[in-house]
Amino acid sequence: MNFNRIILLFCACLSFNSMFAQLEKVIVEKYYVSNDQDSTDTFGGLLKSGSTTYRIYVDLKPGSKLMKMYADPNHKVEFASTEVFFNHLSDGQSFGKDYIKNRYMEGTIALDSWLTLGQTSKKQSNQTHFGILKNQDLNGSFIGGINNDGGSQMIASGLLINNDPSIGLPLTTADGMDTMNFTPDSWLDNGVKDFFSGNDSTIFGSLVAKNIFSSNNFYLQNSGVTGVIPDSNQILVAQLTTLGELSFEFNIEILAMIDGLPTTIKYVANDSILADDEEFSPFLKYPFDCGCIDANYLEYDPSFACLAPGSCITPVVLGCMDPTSCNYDPNANISVPDLCCYPGSCGDRDIAVVCPSLMGDKFDFEIAPNPTNDFITLNVTSGIENKISYIVYNSFGVIVTQKETTSTNLLVNEKIDMTNSNAGLYLIKVVVGNQFQTKLFMKN
Repeated sequence: MNFNRIILLFCACLSFNSMFAQLEKVIVEKYYVSNDQDSTDTFGGLLKSGSTTYRIYVDLKPGSKLMKMYADPNHKVEFASTEVFFNHLSDGQSFGKDYIKNRYMEGTIALDSWLTLGQTSKKQSNQTHFGILKNQDLNGSFIGGINNDGGSQMIASGLLINNDPSIGLPLTTADGMDTMNFTPDSWLDNGVKDFFSGNDSTIFGSLVAKNIFSSNNFYLQNSGVTGVIPDSNQILVAQLTTLGELSFEFNIEILAMIDGLPTTIKYVANDSILADDEEFSPFLKYPFDCGCIDANYLEYDPSFACLAPGSCITPVVLGCMDPTSCNYDPNANISVPDLCCYPGSCGDRDIAVVCPSLMGDKFDFEIAPNPTNDFITLNVTSGIENKISYIVYNSFGVIVTQKETTSTNLLVNEKIDMTNSNAGLYLIKVVVGNQFQTKLFMKN
């Protein structure tokens, strides 16, 4: 097997998930931090000062569509906090798609806790709003400050004006909402609202204050949605406000084009049980587990979602680990048996090149390309470790360039610049120890 092909296959095995995964990551955005002024709004209920509003985005490869967020008997959905979640008492919604745009301008409604698949408002005047990261939102804001009614206390400057540096852009500059030309349809949900009454007593409703929603019988789906910006394709799935520490895990179903065919893929947060159409993603569980995520190190583990400093320690060294082979590598830590070379059995490779020591005190060299337009590459294979030098002469015997390399390796590659030389015939003399060889080459 060709050496380069071995390396490519090995790297492909290590990076299979990252190469083909349509779910690239999950982003937890710190959307807003409430202040004392925001907590005065009694219409909305008790919003504690210092509560953080988080937005959760799934980042898909361009072209993929988010179809569903779900739980099943093998893969639960759970949103939790060390404190209760905030839900607006009078106008809160369980799903972001059910808001009328103007409601976001009232009191603390814009900080309500809810779920969605991209959509953040009902369709009005042929416009539907969708979630977008604030740092990508370039169309300003319609909530907070002068756009806000001031809540129950009718504060003249409006609410939601905190410019805490931890949230990046303030809501008065970017509201994290923008429009797209379509509105998803075929919305269905299960496990949040009571089937008969329509009431929501989960953490997404205001009936009962809770700090956890955990279910193995839940789904929220529609006809499919992409991100506002197609290239980044980041789709909002939840907004959650709490004074406590946030944690979650959920599962999604996407539709992607694979080899030209529409393909449904399920990504799950837990890999204890995986069906044929399911793939595990470490990004779907938060706080993220961190470790070595660089496949060039032995400590690499694809189950980690982020890099932990100092976790990648031992570089991967591919090689032949059979001491009886002529190219045994004592530094290798990943055995690739097809790399091993033996007299009479060296695959499709030249054993004299793979194991130069078999050449004794002889050496050989090749130059390419020949003829050349600019550079030639000198490849020297030597049976002994010794200094290697070369001299290039033109057809009149005048030295054009020369060099003694610093390497004493058995295999040496040297690039020689012939760009400024005239077209014609040249001779190169290669010296290893007290031996030399010459070859001719052409410069076009």
